[in-house]
Amino acid sequence: MEKEEKNSTEQEFKGKNLEDVIIQAEHGLKLDRSKFSYEIVAEKTRLFGMKSKEIVIRAFPKKGPEDDPVAQFLDEILSLFPLDIKYKIKRKNEVVHLIFEGTDKHLLLRKDGALLMAFQHILNKISTQKVQADCEFYRKRKEKQIQEYAQHMADHVHETGREEILDMMNPYERRIVHIAINQIPGITTESIGEGFLKRIKISTSKNQVT
Repeated sequence: MEKEEKNSTEQEFKGKNLEDVIIQAEHGLKLDRSKFSYEIVAEKTRLFGMKSKEIVIRAFPKKGPEDDPVAQFLDEILSLFPLDIKYKIKRKNEVVHLIFEGTDKHLLLRKDGALLMAFQHILNKISTQKVQADCEFYRKRKEKQIQEYAQHMADHVHETGREEILDMMNPYERRIVHIAINQIPGITTESIGEGFLKRIKISTSKNQVT
């Protein structure tokens, strides 16, 4: 299951089966099971004359909006606009996956997702975990578009031997370009400029200063 961020109130519980252990966790944490998350620490079979199974879980309270800087910021900022924009937060592998929904969600995707990326940039400044914002599978479509563009420009550089400098890109876009092109033998990339938006220079390896 996806893990919520843990805190100092986490506890371990043991039992014969998962349901038994969850009931113990409800009593131990004094919370309904919908109010806490858990992860299975161990699941083993013991032999004491006859087989017996033991499951160990680590349980911890789920974070509420008042404890979560991402949810707190979004609740405050979205309450200021008369728009139907909602969100879901999922945590997996130390990454906060933020998914926007609602009838007005299309506004986030105007001007090539400028507002969506602005939310992501701000939230990464206030969150202790990496935040990835998405809406209507924007990230997947955007990644494919940038990868195809990067491949096209890399082919052009390979054919002509002349370097190319791309338009300004944010860190998310630049990362996609670097990954896509660095897999192509003989072609290399370099970010140039200062600040949030930078350009990427694509050149052949022989043009690099050693």
